[in-house]
Amino acid sequence: MPIIQISTAFNIDLEFEVAEFHKRLFAYVVDFILLIIYLYSMKYLLYAGFRIDSGDNRGLDILVISLPMLLYSLLAELWMNGQTLGKKIMSIRVVSLEGGEPTLGQYILRWITKFFEWPFLFGYILFSEGMVMVYIIMTGMFGIAVIIIIAVTPRNQRLGDLAAGTVVVNTRSKLTVADTVFMEVNNPDYKVMFPDVMRLSDRDINTIKTVITEAEKRNNYDMCQRVTEKVAEVLKISSDMHPYQFLQKLLEDYNYLATRE
Repeated sequence: MPIIQISTAFNIDLEFEVAEFHKRLFAYVVDFILLIIYLYSMKYLLYAGFRIDSGDNRGLDILVISLPMLLYSLLAELWMNGQTLGKKIMSIRVVSLEGGEPTLGQYILRWITKFFEWPFLFGYILFSEGMVMVYIIMTGMFGIAVIIIIAVTPRNQRLGDLAAGTVVVNTRSKLTVADTVFMEVNNPDYKVMFPDVMRLSDRDINTIKTVITEAEKRNNYDMCQRVTEKVAEVLKISSDMHPYQFLQKLLEDYNYLATRE
């Protein structure tokens, strides 16, 4: 499988395995099936369970059914660190080509380029078996263009990835809290060692977390040294701690301070 190197803000090259096409396809199919299940379930609940008249409640239909379906991929990737439920099952995720987790703007760009899904999702307001079949067929036709783009790009990127500067990569473990920058600091006597860590941007913090994760995975901590030197220079601080421990302490201080602001 292709390996790509992503240069981070700290001039560290991280290696990622590009997600295989079949994994991306299966992830999309899983998400699609989940949306269809949601559609049928909510239509049944509203119009059969609660006996709501569909002709007089188009706004409710949009709010409860179409809008969640439309926003699903965007919100899922935001809340699940670059994964939808389908991506999580297939152990793949979205990362930024600048290293770490994509920004809100990058997630939105990826989502906007799925424009071909929008009219059909809102078409569900006029729900019928025929509409579902038309949607499936037309989605498949547009999907052919997506497949071609993914096939011809060096990093297997679709149009949304190219526009947003993102790529879909393999992840070897299921999503946990450890996959994010967040960690619990429950010690009431916790002492902050580096308060200036709050001067770092969210992207810097995400990059530090990614570097730590990669160092643990490869059992190679040389990259931690380079990031430590860069952080120390930016924050104008010094420490005798091992680079790996220093970066871990930065994350702990960041989480402690961030949760108390």
